[in-house]
Formats: sequence, structure tokens, C-alpha cells
Amino acid sequence: MFGEKVTLKEHKLSVHYFCLLTSCGVYQRGEEDEGIFGFLVEDIKQEARRSARLTCFGCKKKGACVGCNVRSCRKMVHFPCGRKQMFVSQFTGLFPSYCPDHSPSQSLCTGLDISLPRSCSICLDSIDPVLSYSILKCPSCHTSWFHRDCVQRQAHSAGLFFFRCTLCNNKENFQEEMLRMGIYIPERDASWELEANAYAELLEVYKRCDALTCLCNNGCTHSAKSGWFEVIRCRLCGSRGTHRKCSGLKLDTKDWACTDCTQATDGKASLVRSPQGGPRRSLLSKRHRPSSGGLILTPHKLCLSGQWRKAFLSCACCLDFLLFVFFTVGCYLSRFKDIDQTPLPNNLWDSDTAKEYFLKLLMQQIQECVVFEGPDGSKNLALDSEALREDLYFDVGCLLALSLVHGGPPVGFFSRALYQCLFNYPANRPLNVTHMTPDTHFTHQITEAESLEELKEVMAVSWEYLELAGCNRPISSLKEREALVEDLVSFTIITRMQLPLQRFREGLQTLGVFDQVQLFPSVFCGVFCEAGDHLTAQKIGQLFTINFSEQEVKLKRETPVVTFWRHFLLECEVGRSSISLQDLLRFATGSAKLLAVSGLFPQSEPESKHLLLPVTSSYQAFKSSMEQYTFEVLQKIVMELDGNCLSTKDLV
Repeated sequence: MFGEKVTLKEHKLSVHYFCLLTSCGVYQRGEEDEGIFGFLVEDIKQEARRSARLTCFGCKKKGACVGCNVRSCRKMVHFPCGRKQMFVSQFTGLFPSYCPDHSPSQSLCTGLDISLPRSCSICLDSIDPVLSYSILKCPSCHTSWFHRDCVQRQAHSAGLFFFRCTLCNNKENFQEEMLRMGIYIPERDASWELEANAYAELLEVYKRCDALTCLCNNGCTHSAKSGWFEVIRCRLCGSRGTHRKCSGLKLDTKDWACTDCTQATDGKASLVRSPQGGPRRSLLSKRHRPSSGGLILTPHKLCLSGQWRKAFLSCACCLDFLLFVFFTVGCYLSRFKDIDQTPLPNNLWDSDTAKEYFLKLLMQQIQECVVFEGPDGSKNLALDSEALREDLYFDVGCLLALSLVHGGPPVGFFSRALYQCLFNYPANRPLNVTHMTPDTHFTHQITEAESLEELKEVMAVSWEYLELAGCNRPISSLKEREALVEDLVSFTIITRMQLPLQRFREGLQTLGVFDQVQLFPSVFCGVFCEAGDHLTAQKIGQLFTINFSEQEVKLKRETPVVTFWRHFLLECEVGRSSISLQDLLRFATGSAKLLAVSGLFPQSEPESKHLLLPVTSSYQAFKSSMEQYTFEVLQKIVMELDGNCLSTKDLV
């Protein structure tokens, strides 16, 4: 309530920390180790003498030292009396205080429905949504309301580094607003981090025999350093153990799996290597799918198949973190669509390239997951009951965070509305119907209704959803449509999606990604919302500078080839060629040793960054030469890669 109480016996002086900070006539003129927190003893005594002549506005006794910061206001109080009289003391800057008549206040967000029942987001008791001295709200999400005493206790517990909104997780704006409203935030770590040996149990190793019949004379808790009665822990979960003798294991057995893990891995748990094991990993699952591609993740087990297995096994040493997370978190991604089967060499590249390829495949599958809806490049969260039951929103957020931290591709498919709902950027900007997923909701039909009768007809068809959203009200004119649409947009994008958004945010907190994005939301907006540059014929053409031969005879033959080249790029872009712009770029910038060919075929000279075009008399001959040789070279690269003839640098 009043801060730390400090007593100086030699000066016969006691003072509360908050009383010292908020007193009008004393300032911190010394160093931190001088006097009391930098306040000199003589200054404190002088302030005590000054306040002894002033009468408290609350208790009417002498000794009032806290005054309203407005010069025209003469109200003075003791600090404890000020709390009772609803004075607001700001613990920042010069530590000003304000009486109830001049204290700062909060304002309601336009369009916020305060008729809905609300509860304190900290103590969860019911709360009246009326802003006052004892009722505060979050300035970012406007949906998190709390008691002043509750948020003050949270600030004392969380400290400066962990104090944030319990609903939207905003930290910067939330702390600034709470300081303005008189909440004291101690500049220290969280209380649970300061507790001695708070996490000591995490260092304890499970040492107990869980066999049905323990054969050890010293009991099931006895564990020898070696031999028959050494407790061997389950290598998958680590939460079960057994003596070698009690489970009929051999004397040199070190790998053992408990009954639960054995059943979860179809009886083959002993084949699963731990994350600290060697390069060989056989990851098994009870689920099987007919396709050879795709990623199947089930609780505490991982199944990789097809090209996923190749990429994952090649980057095993770099993705130990990923394997560990898959085994401990237990993601539910079995409903991901299969990946298109791309031809891959039998021997994948080095671990960095395989890791990059694996994360690229992972990002493609996440984008097609059932938790997202909408067009490519602008997806919103979809409400899926099965995904909620399986906690898929958390798992997808976790995997996105892992991919970003460990060098995966940018996300690039979030809509601006989804990014704003997650990270409140741009801040306090209202959402409208254009932010909703197109062609998925009747709200668009409401906005397109041209007459009152048509509007009522649309509302009558969807009355159940309107009832659920609290918007099933009589409409007497088209002017009321705008307010109806605002309420529907707020309910559809924010209110009904609170739980998916919350779990998705918690998943993104993996490895601190969510916190970093909130610190720099404008910078990360391009990572989450703007897809990578689309390869076009114009961009490919701009990569090269045309150099003609100096001989006049050759120059006349080469001039038409420039037109052929540009026309060929356009056909590659629109799909009228058997090779794509990506194939052409890979051929043009590769550094592989190519076949010796004549001047009728294109040649890549990566060392000099040159592309020698075939000189032909017609466009068809030019196109045929480009397609034929580019395809042959790319096939040769794959074959040489398969035989370990090329390095990763050559491939890139």
C-alpha cells in the first residue's frame, strides 16, 4: 500500500517509500546510496517540518505532504488518506499527484458494447463496465477490464519486465497507461523469478521403479549406480522408470520405453532415438496415410514421410530443437494437406539446405491448415471446433515461431486484420467489413442490400447468427445498417475469436517471438503480411545487361534475338512454355559444370555472370533451343546432385 518502510535509528527517522516519492517539497539530490534512496536526511527532515503546518483534506490532521499538482488546487493529504480520497499518484517523472477533481481519466472506445456482462480479467469477479477510480481498462484491446487493486497486485508480482495486459498481452502501451492512472510498477524481475530455488524440482531426476512387481529388496525408490537394480528411465517421456531386473531387461540395457509410450508408437518405441542420439532416426506413428508426402504430428510422436523424411533426416543435427519440441509439445497437424510430390534426389544436400527446405515445406502446409481461411496472401483465422479441441491454434503458432527463429521463410500470408488482432498494429484502428474473409459471411450481403426490404430478408435468413451476436434488432431504415455492420464485424473478427486468438498468441510466444514482434510491430508487419516478391518476366529481364558482339555481321544476327528473349520470358511467365521463370533463373545463376554445346543452345557462365543466348533466325527455333537445353541441364544437375557431384553452393 505505502511501499517499503525504511528506518534510520541514528536519525530517529522512519519513512514509507511512496510517501517519500509523492511528497511535494523533497527531491532526490543525492546518489542512490546516500540517505534513503538518494533523498538526503536533511531534506527529509525539512519536508517533515513543512508538512507539519499543513492540514490533511481527508482526516483534518496536520502533516499533509501530498498535494494536487494543479497550481490552482489547494488540497493536501497524507499519502494513506489520499488513497482513501481517490487521489491518483503517478510513479514516473516528478511523481505528481492529482485530486479527484483533476485526476486523469480513461475514455470508452467508440462502438464498444458495454451492455454485455464483464468480469475482472485478473480476479474474474463480475465487474460493472463503468470507468472510475477503482475500475480501469486496457488501452489497447479495450476489452480487458479490472479492479485497480487487482492490477496493482499484478504489477507488484510481475514487475517491470512481465507486467502486461492479461488478455491482449500488450506491454508498452499498457504500462504507459497504468503509470498514468497511478499504478506503481516496481523496476525488478517478477516475484516468481526472485524466489530462491523456485525451479529446483525441474532439476530432479525421476528415480523410481514403476514395475507391477518390484524385485528390489531395498524398495522401488532404490537406484543403484549400475547393475540389475539401477533405475532406467523411459527415453521418450522420462516420467516412468524400472529396475532392469523388474522388467526382465538385459544387464547392459540402456534404452527402455514405458508401456504408455510403447502403445503410442505401435510397439516400436525402442527404435526411436533421443534428441541427443546419433544421426539415424526412425520416427514412427500409429497413424498411416495413403500418400507418401505430408507431415503427420500426433501427441508425443512424429511421423515423417516422403520428401519430408528426406529433408528432416538430412538436417537432423540442426533440427534437434524441432524434434524435441515435437516430442514434448505434441502437435495436431494430421489434417494438413499433402505436399505436391516434387522429384527429389536420393541424397539430400548438406544440413543447412535440407533445413531450409524442410521449413519451407512446413510453412506451405501451415498456410493450408484448417485454422486459416481466405485468399492466398491475405488469410484470417478460421473458427474450427475440432481445431479448438485439439489445440491446433497453439501448435500452429508454436511452429510459426520456430520456423522464423531458425531461418525459415517469411510468413507472408497473414491479412492486415489478423496482424492487427494479434499485435494491435496499427493501434486502435477500427476494423470494417473489408477486413473480413470475402464470400464466407452474410455480412457482405448486408452491405450490398439496396433496399430496406432486401436488408430485412437477409437478416431473416440469418437470424440465428444475429441472435448469437446480439444484433437481432429491428431495422427501420438503411441508415441503421452501418451500426449493424460494425457490430457484426466486431463480433465475427474479435469477440467470437477470442479463444483462438489467445491460443495462437501463446503459441507465438515460443522462443520470445511474440514479445519481439510487439516491440517492433511495424518492422515485422512485412514479415507476416507481405508475401515474397513474385517472379516476373520484367524482373528477370532487369537482371541482365545486353552485350552484343562487336563484329557487324554477328550484330545483325544477334539484334532480333533480344526480341525473342523478351517474348520468351513473357511466355514463361504466363505458362506457355515447358519451363518456368524459376527454372530459367536457376539455370542462369547456377555454377554447375555444364555440357559442352554449340552456339545454337543457351550457355550459362556463372563465374562471369553471363548468359549466352542461342542465335537463331526464328522465334520457334529460339524457344525450342531454350526449353530443350535448360531442361537437360536441370536434369543433369539433379542427377549429379544425386551422386554427390555438386555442392550446395553449386545448386544455389
